[in-house]
Amino acid sequence: MGFALQVYHAACNGALYSRPFIESFEETPMLVAVLTYMGYGILTIFGYLRDFMREWKIEKCHIAREREEQKDFVPLYQDFENFYTRNLYMRIRDSWNRPICSAPGATFDLVERSSNDYNWTFEYTGRVVKDVINLGSYNYLGFAENTGACATAAGEVTVKFGVGMASTRQEMGNLDRHEELEKLVASFLGVESAMAFGMGFATNSMNIPALAGKGCLILSDELNHASLVLGARLSTSTIRVFKHNNMQSLEKLLRDAIVHGQPRTHQPWKKILILVEGIYSMEGSIIRLPEVIALKKKYKAYLYLDEAHSIGALGPYGRGVVDYFGLDSKDVDVMMGTFTKSFCAAGGYIAGRKDLIDYLRTHSHSAIYATSMSLPVVEQIITSMKCIMGKDGTTIGRSRIQRLAENTVYFRRRLQEMGFIIYGNNDSPVVPMMLYMPAKIGAFGREMLKRNIGVVVVGFPATPIIESRARFCISAAHTKEMLDRHTGRQPPSPCLRKHCAL
Repeated sequence: MGFALQVYHAACNGALYSRPFIESFEETPMLVAVLTYMGYGILTIFGYLRDFMREWKIEKCHIAREREEQKDFVPLYQDFENFYTRNLYMRIRDSWNRPICSAPGATFDLVERSSNDYNWTFEYTGRVVKDVINLGSYNYLGFAENTGACATAAGEVTVKFGVGMASTRQEMGNLDRHEELEKLVASFLGVESAMAFGMGFATNSMNIPALAGKGCLILSDELNHASLVLGARLSTSTIRVFKHNNMQSLEKLLRDAIVHGQPRTHQPWKKILILVEGIYSMEGSIIRLPEVIALKKKYKAYLYLDEAHSIGALGPYGRGVVDYFGLDSKDVDVMMGTFTKSFCAAGGYIAGRKDLIDYLRTHSHSAIYATSMSLPVVEQIITSMKCIMGKDGTTIGRSRIQRLAENTVYFRRRLQEMGFIIYGNNDSPVVPMMLYMPAKIGAFGREMLKRNIGVVVVGFPATPIIESRARFCISAAHTKEMLDRHTGRQPPSPCLRKHCAL
């Protein structure tokens, strides 16, 4: 029985890096891949068998389906997606959407539920599971608290201003706190100007169409988030995809774009926009930003950087992947990020040159039509950001950034010592641990919950079919004792790696 082949991705151009850049991924072992496909095959066969039994009323049918009088209509549900949902997803549905009843900090309280019909419906048992260790929230700096400076400031603003603006920024919904937030974001990132939006997903999907259009070319990393993909599609630009974090693939697309121009006419592209993320949330990898910037300068392209997971979580000052590599923020044309993770609030931002932001204020659908950010949310962001920057007069923010980095390195090292197969960069607080087989997705989540540990398990279609995984998100709020409780203290067994894969 062979083990997985470990592949280390080192920096292609070491001269651009001031620190070692090493990411490790492992190819799925052949035996594990075969057994995983067999597992999905068996589930599919039994799924068709159960559908046959449902059709003949042998088994009770719980699914949403077309009414008999509409059988000649165009189907409302996509056939395969509906089949996958009812026959595979339902078996492990209890691993997701678990209701909690406390602040989602380092630990939380979970409302227990049970199902008597194989996860089609759930009933609350009336029991609350206390102090479940939270390894699933993007609470990187531990600001998801119901006590402390952020909670106090948000509460005071709620009493004074209320919770909603009921208007857009361009009409009656622009307050001084919104403008203070944008000035603070620009100062934090070291750019000329910034603009805040009420929804992180819409920050990408509604602003990319304002930046690119017909006659433009968008080069997108193959693992980019759905919001980036949707924004690129809505822009009506030509889209070409390069291999994840592969600079040779990106440069080939850039070179071909310059040489050949637009299809049919061969006229030069109006604009070439590169879309990348800071930290990729399913892989735990960090963008090779120094190389991307070098390529965009070489070929006169523009760079759009999504720092949803990296802002606050990387760099000695928490300023994201630009800070992590010690680069100049002015080399990134469009800096995007969200407030939903490290700042534990809601919404997103676009930052860059002042003329860029002024243009978006009048051309972005998200700016023109969306309701203003709620003031308590704005206050949460302002207070947490000032804490990170040290403007609150304390070193709490700096210590949280340092603690997150230490926790990340420690947790990854302990999992590797135990023999588990993990993906990504050693400095990434997103830690994917490979499970592979479909039966292990639900089993792992349930077994962790039995030990009072809340984790996120992910499978197809969110990942490739043979790369199901558990994804841990490390926080500065985690103590070493919490991480030890998950990783265990026993010495690693020589057989553990084999059992993890099988």
